[in-house]
Amino acid sequence: MNHFLPATLFTVALTACSNTEQPLIEKMNYPETRRDTTAGDTLHGTWVPDPYRWLENDTSAETADWVKRQNAVTQTQLEKIPFRSAVAKRFEALYDFPKVGGPMRVGERYFIWKNSGLQNQFVIHVREGIDGEDKVFIDPNAIDPNGTTTFSPVGTSTDHRYMAVGVSKAGSDWQDITVYDLTTMKQTSDLLKWCKFSGAAWYKDGFFYSRYPEPAKGTELSAASKFQKVYYHKLGDPQEKDALVWENQENGDLYVGVGVTEGEEFATLYISTGTDGFEQYYHDLRSGSLPSPATRWIPLQKGFEQKTSILDFDPASGRLLVMTDVDAPRYRLVAVDPNKPQQAEWKDVIPQKEDLLLGVSTGGGLLFAEYLKNATSRFYRYKNDGSDEQEIILPDIGSAGGFGGERGDTFGFYSFTSFTDPGSIYKYDYKTGESEVFHRPELKFDPSEYITEQVFYPSKDGTKVPMFIVRKKGVTMNVTNPTLLYAYGGFNISLSPSFSTSRMMLLEQGGVYAQPSLRGGGEFGEDWHKAGMKEKKQNVFNDFIAAAEYLIAMKWTDQEHLAINGGSNGGLLVGAVMTQRPDLFQVAFPEVGVLDMLRYQKFTAGFGWVPEYGNADNSKEEFDYLMAYSPLHNVKPAKYPATMVMTADHDDRVVPAHSFKFISALQAAQQGDDPVLIRVETDAGHGAGKPTSKVIEEVGDKFSFLFHQLGVSPKY
Repeated sequence: MNHFLPATLFTVALTACSNTEQPLIEKMNYPETRRDTTAGDTLHGTWVPDPYRWLENDTSAETADWVKRQNAVTQTQLEKIPFRSAVAKRFEALYDFPKVGGPMRVGERYFIWKNSGLQNQFVIHVREGIDGEDKVFIDPNAIDPNGTTTFSPVGTSTDHRYMAVGVSKAGSDWQDITVYDLTTMKQTSDLLKWCKFSGAAWYKDGFFYSRYPEPAKGTELSAASKFQKVYYHKLGDPQEKDALVWENQENGDLYVGVGVTEGEEFATLYISTGTDGFEQYYHDLRSGSLPSPATRWIPLQKGFEQKTSILDFDPASGRLLVMTDVDAPRYRLVAVDPNKPQQAEWKDVIPQKEDLLLGVSTGGGLLFAEYLKNATSRFYRYKNDGSDEQEIILPDIGSAGGFGGERGDTFGFYSFTSFTDPGSIYKYDYKTGESEVFHRPELKFDPSEYITEQVFYPSKDGTKVPMFIVRKKGVTMNVTNPTLLYAYGGFNISLSPSFSTSRMMLLEQGGVYAQPSLRGGGEFGEDWHKAGMKEKKQNVFNDFIAAAEYLIAMKWTDQEHLAINGGSNGGLLVGAVMTQRPDLFQVAFPEVGVLDMLRYQKFTAGFGWVPEYGNADNSKEEFDYLMAYSPLHNVKPAKYPATMVMTADHDDRVVPAHSFKFISALQAAQQGDDPVLIRVETDAGHGAGKPTSKVIEEVGDKFSFLFHQLGVSPKY
């Protein structure tokens, strides 16, 4: 069962002019930022100063005052852009159309996400039967008029009576898990606190979930999250009565969670040191015994070098369906006899192929396999034994998701989107293989007016890297094309074609959007991913720099009309390349970025990224390569691009101290006239669940700054 929150849509008319036709924001006088010359660390014999470490204290009055002064300067500068208000108003007008997401099936009920246009959060509706009348289930806007509270289903009971719902506030990763009785549509008394990165895996009259110990007051958004544990919650009990299922008292730097197969045959346990690789265990629930800390879980994969995950249990064959990269860097699906879990006994169901197997879902007694072919979706369906392969014909070249459901389902749903189409939701008949449109938004532009092509360019070491280039028909290679280069490059995450409302503003009147598939991502399997990890991370930056150089060499744009953007790990990417090649870009947007590579692991969920990046505390080798590219530590006097660092005060994924320290160093080092500013959003987090009102403000500010610095004058 899946739900698909719809992409948003807006357009804006723009005309391009040269930078000389538009006055620059005046030379900056930045707020004074105190430097503590005594702060720093000695790492492997090297003294590393950290003069802005005091900004790591996110609850201090001094930090709050600094944020206030920085925001005031940023807003003062943005107010000088003559079309700032017009950009925001145009965005709001075009954003104001009905949006639909879903449906998510729970028994005979279907949950649909709707937004009338400018509501801060989607309202969750429920209907009885696929053709039933929609009724409000949860309206976050009525519960929180400020629009900063989100509600997300995290699991439903096997009998379809109960739904566990995660509640997050102000964009924080922290969640309260509540429970709704779907026969009455009322909330029960159940309330589970201090949950993070947790689902609700139902078993009998309760569910398994993961939580952390309650953090010390005042450290909720910054302190490292340690010692995650798994509990079993029985409906109706207070949280303090929940049964401990698993813990590790020696190593606090582990993620852990328990899942349950659809028929409650097996519990599955994963243990991970971070975001790359994990151990996988299982426990037979058919005996009726609840797992406990004394339970001897059966290992399916031990160690953290591989990725093996149990998807479900197939009652017909009596085997577990398992996706793995063992002996298959592009992944395969295998069947495992629970009584013979040794790897030598694994049987291929869907063998490794030339293309990357991104994921497999189950539904209606079928398997649905998603492949990536040059970073675009391909779907195939199979019987549970891997026979009878049939390609599912998608509407176009782009990205799709969904198809799965429960074993007895006769149909499911999937979504499809592309760079210039916000996408539609389709109902898919499992028996006939036919698709029909369930929902298609009314577009305010014609997607056929745009072209997406994929090119391959050489990186520094000769590796061929693919890149999507999107433009309007008639736009040709011209060095004055305003161009936005966006990428991620990490954590095995694949960037496929996807729609962005803000991107359309640039494309409509001659802008170019470029998206390369950098190493470190997952577009071509584990080998591609590992080529951009740890000591090989510089490959990612080289790939991105080479993408910029390719666009300039092919005369799609030039340095004065090129902007770069990335968020989170992509914020690290932007921070690294703008410090390595400040001459190559006109505008830079490092958003919620990991920018201090020597201390990132000391905050919130940072320990989980050590398998991806390494840890400067571990060895001189790791310190050396992290120090070599850490954006904060490589800021030196230079002429930097016009920069807007973007973060949020409730970001407890990548704490805002990264951005605070980076912009402080950048402002002190800027030798050019272009502004280097920071925009700190309030009551918001890493990005998920951001209310519409804040999205409109943020997009208006970001694209006003972008247009102004690239010499683009919007005409409305």
